[in-house]
Amino acid sequence: MKKMKYVLVTGGVVSGLGKGVTASSIGLLLKECGLRVTSIKIDPYLNKDAGTMSPFEHGEVFVLDDGGEVDLDLGNYERFLDVQLTSDNNITTGKIYQFVLDKERKGDYLGKTVQVVPHITDAIQEWIERVAMIPVDGKEGPADVCVIELGGTIGDIESMPFIEALGQFSCRVGVGNFCLIHVSLVPVLNVVGEQKTKPTQHSVRGLRGLGLTPNILACRSTMALDDNVKEKLSQFCHVSAEHIITLYDVPNIWHIPLLLRDQKAHEAIFKVLNLPSITEEPSLMEWTTRAAICDKLHEPVRIAIVGKYTGLSDTYLSILKALLHASVARGKKLIVDWVPASDLEDMTEIENLDAYKAAWKLLKSADGVLVPGGFGDRGVQGKILAAKHARENRIPFLGICLGMQIAVIEFARSVLGLKDANSTEFDPNTRNPCVIFMPEGSKTHKGGTMRLGSRRTYFQVSDCKSVKLYGNRGFIDERHRHRYEVNPDMVARLENAGLSFTGKDQTSQRMEV
Repeated sequence: MKKMKYVLVTGGVVSGLGKGVTASSIGLLLKECGLRVTSIKIDPYLNKDAGTMSPFEHGEVFVLDDGGEVDLDLGNYERFLDVQLTSDNNITTGKIYQFVLDKERKGDYLGKTVQVVPHITDAIQEWIERVAMIPVDGKEGPADVCVIELGGTIGDIESMPFIEALGQFSCRVGVGNFCLIHVSLVPVLNVVGEQKTKPTQHSVRGLRGLGLTPNILACRSTMALDDNVKEKLSQFCHVSAEHIITLYDVPNIWHIPLLLRDQKAHEAIFKVLNLPSITEEPSLMEWTTRAAICDKLHEPVRIAIVGKYTGLSDTYLSILKALLHASVARGKKLIVDWVPASDLEDMTEIENLDAYKAAWKLLKSADGVLVPGGFGDRGVQGKILAAKHARENRIPFLGICLGMQIAVIEFARSVLGLKDANSTEFDPNTRNPCVIFMPEGSKTHKGGTMRLGSRRTYFQVSDCKSVKLYGNRGFIDERHRHRYEVNPDMVARLENAGLSFTGKDQTSQRMEV
């Protein structure tokens, strides 16, 4: 049986360097060389999964087919590598400790003192080996290479057990089966315009002190590294110059796999992993074309995203990616106008007139309005006003999750004349509940208790927009993450008044589109 090869991506100096995009691009590059690739993301936080974290803290919660609520980097992997990952492809400290503690309670370690080394570190290694074997590309049997991304920064206290486990793991799988790529920062001091290597030197020294030796350095910088800087890094970090790659700033992330290829990153990885010489030179034709088209787009399409987390674009990452993919396919330059939902409300007009005017100006100049999902009642009235504006002025509107629910509430209020129509999420005692709590939800536990993962939607009519957009299919599978649903008892009244539910689940009780 062939041995699995592992590529570990770690980060140093600061967080948010783009390890996720780097790991995805490396996976893509290896895939283009004819290898089958899977990936694992390690998040050293204590939460069991990303489901209960605020998007402000950690970006969007990415939902998998199996209902796993995971880190947004798994979204990058799925988009770059065209794979379907499982919730086990996201390892967290919470999952590992729970696994070990469950075994301890069952008596599996009877008589032993349960410790970080060896019990936690063994659990981490076994988890990696098990998950690496799960096929994620729709083919039979395990992949050839597993790309592992270690979240956080080298030196964080919480990632120590993982670093220890990965150090042991590199010995366990042996030389030629493990390649460590360290992503680090080479800052440029504006005063002298000189690229500084010291932060990376310290980061690599820290990594070595913890028992891991980098094979390849991927240096984030504003410009390509000067040759003398590469030489210096090579000397101080004990990594040969051809194994030092610059990831300089590019206009869009589709350039990153091309950057890696042009600097022969795949050849360096093949060498470290003792892989036979490359069978297919990675052409990356599709990526080259797409990156080039994206850079040249100039005719704008303005989409207003009306939400409550408009401060951080990572909050709605998948939605932004979908809009970008769609606009590139249509040959348009995407301009996203972030509209804070609460700024559209009457209260803001009294308290902060400038913000109110600015929000309405953006909304009115949009070619399309998108209201994404969200939780809690802040900004709901603003979202309802946005849906009303779009409906009355016939502006293309996409409401996802809560966005669809507020569109139903707005219709019930404006068209059916039910002024107090609401969701029981915001008014538990409303006389006209158009949106209600789902029977399978839990009112006491928040984690993992929603309607999660891939669910099937059946189209009810054949000549609606959504059917055409999906290529005239009878049904579609899309991913869900919600606790509330359109009240089935009100559907007939809504439909009679002209709101057509074109997509429903197999029971016809759940309104999907």
